[in-house]
Amino acid sequence: MTTGAPTTPYTDRPRRSRLRRYLPLGLAGWLVLEIWLLTLVAGAAGGMTVFLLLVAGVVAGSVVIKRAGRRAFQNLNEALQQGGSPKRGEGNGLTMLGGLLLIIPGMISDLLGLLLLLPPVQKAVSRLAENTFQKRLRAAVPGSLGDAFQQARMHRPDGKVVQGEVIREDRADRPGPDERRPPLTR
Repeated sequence: MTTGAPTTPYTDRPRRSRLRRYLPLGLAGWLVLEIWLLTLVAGAAGGMTVFLLLVAGVVAGSVVIKRAGRRAFQNLNEALQQGGSPKRGEGNGLTMLGGLLLIIPGMISDLLGLLLLLPPVQKAVSRLAENTFQKRLRAAVPGSLGDAFQQARMHRPDGKVVQGEVIREDRADRPGPDERRPPLTR
C-alpha cells in the first residue's frame, strides 16, 4: 500500500567526479610503488638501513611540523597584538605538509616532503594553488560552496565601499533573560 505521490525509480545516477573515480586507484598505485621502492632499498642497503631512514623521516617531519606550527602561532600572536592580520606567503601550511609527507613512511613521500621544504617550490605550489582556487571560484555554479565564497566577496558595481557604523547596546539598557521570556514553570 502506498500513500502520497508516486515515486519515480532512480534511473539517472549522478556521475562521479574524476577525483572520486581515480583517487583510490592512484593511492593504491602509490602504496605499491612505495613498498616496491622500500624493498629495493632494503635489498641493496639492508633492512636496518631502511628502518633507520624511516625513523629519521618521522623525527625530521615532526620537528618540521613543530617549528612551522610555532612560527604560524607567533605570526598570529604578533598580528593580533598589532591589530592586523597575519602575513600571507609565509609558507607555514606547505611546510607542515612537507613535514607530514616526511612522517609518512616511504621514499617517494620523503622526497616530495623535502621538495616542499624548499622556498622556491613553496612559492610555485602556493601560486599554482591560488590560481586554481581563483579559477574555480570564478566558475562557481549558483548554489554551490564556491558561490557562497563569491557572494561573500561581492562589492558594489561601482567598486565603492559602503561605510557603516556598529552600534553596541549596553547591557544595562537591555532587559535581563528573566524579563524577556516568561518563566518555563509557574
